[in-house]
Amino acid sequence: MSERTERSVTAFTRADDALGEFTLRPLDPDADAALLHRWVTHPKSAFWLMQDADVAAVAAEYRRIAEHPHHDAYLGSWRGAPAFLAERYDPAHVELVGLYEPEPGDVGMHFLCAPADTPVHGFTRAVITTVMAWLFADPATRRVVVEPDVRNTAVHALNAAVGFTVVGPIRKPEKEALLSVCTRDQFRAATGAPAQEGAPA
Repeated sequence: MSERTERSVTAFTRADDALGEFTLRPLDPDADAALLHRWVTHPKSAFWLMQDADVAAVAAEYRRIAEHPHHDAYLGSWRGAPAFLAERYDPAHVELVGLYEPEPGDVGMHFLCAPADTPVHGFTRAVITTVMAWLFADPATRRVVVEPDVRNTAVHALNAAVGFTVVGPIRKPEKEALLSVCTRDQFRAATGAPAQEGAPA
């Protein structure tokens, strides 16, 4: 399979009632680096902690993630245009080692929406709903775990809207984080999602 063909593979598709089609594909650390650099260094992305990175540093970070056995990254599109970034990881091996008691089926998650000059009402909630539906499309996923900065009140509200409950603050090397978890049933109850919303493509 050529690099171009592999980059075009869609891993997941979800149709949002209000905003239309969202898709996810595996991230290409080198080909997508310039795009990601614009996103992660934008002032609105301060909590992503890459404000001072150059394009080479962004590419290197996502090559590291691509090569990691317990961490991967995906580029999300809305109506065919790149619009968000999603990462999933095994919290027993990445990010939260020694900071909480992992349970079987736990999956860690990060997401970042592309900065927009003209915000679209409901867009960020549609993105996190898509990311959660993608993670729960894997039958092995029983619970999603997140650890946003305690100061990131906007993402705390989004997390609550899709079913997360707060476990409590934890101290990570780079930040004070708010550990929160969401089971499959909590996600369905909060969003009205069917048993399997969206589908692997």
